[in-house]
Amino acid sequence: MNFWETFYKNKLAITGSGIVLLLFIVSLLAPLLAPYDPGQIDLKNVLASPSWNNLFGTDQLGRDVLSRMIWGARISLKVGFAATGLAIIIGAILGATAGYYGGWVDAVIMRFVDIMLCFPTFFLILAVIAFLEPSIWNIMIIIGLTGWMGVTRLVRADFITLRERDFVKAARTIGASDLRIIFVHILPNAMASILVAATLGIAGAILTESALSFLGIGVQPPTPSWGNILTAGKDNIDIAWWLSLYPGLAILITVVGYNLLGEGIRDSLDPRLIK
Repeated sequence: MNFWETFYKNKLAITGSGIVLLLFIVSLLAPLLAPYDPGQIDLKNVLASPSWNNLFGTDQLGRDVLSRMIWGARISLKVGFAATGLAIIIGAILGATAGYYGGWVDAVIMRFVDIMLCFPTFFLILAVIAFLEPSIWNIMIIIGLTGWMGVTRLVRADFITLRERDFVKAARTIGASDLRIIFVHILPNAMASILVAATLGIAGAILTESALSFLGIGVQPPTPSWGNILTAGKDNIDIAWWLSLYPGLAILITVVGYNLLGEGIRDSLDPRLIK
């Protein structure tokens, strides 16, 4: 049984794929799907409950919550992919270097990984942001710079196994350079672990960005973000339940979707399940 046959038989993975695909579509078509301008203020329609005119209600400035959530999906997608991409690049390079060369190189890199893992990631992010201006670009960079350790460990483990394979020995025999062996011969064979880590990492990055925006140190208003919509919900929880419910559900469903997709990819790539 090959990868796709196993993947298609995994109902949870298909469900996750559907959620992720829907998020992509919503993000790409935000200008067409959003019924209103997400920044349009209507002080005559402040904290209006859900209705046919405003399906998800309005916020404390009379802005349409549905429109802001649709545009907020773009922010989540941008942060998730950019931050995870940066983490994957750093983790793959360090993991490949440690796993291929071994010895003192491996020892130095892995001790650095251990030191980084000693710090609670979220509080490390908070500490760094305290010295920087809160912005979407800073958020993406900081999440990426603090999320590479797990990828490093995965790639290192794959390289330790793959560096002793016959095709690597053959490449050395014909005089291939270390860089060519690492990036052309070994790294493509480690892409399965990297792909799974990337998928799960996107979910973590989206959750982290939402938490930072909720605390007021992430994406700054008036840019719509699921996290800062939740902040408005916290301030008006007694009279505007929709400000907390809908963005909370969006974050939950998105993170669950990416996790299901990542788990499905991992199970489908497991040689014990592919017959």
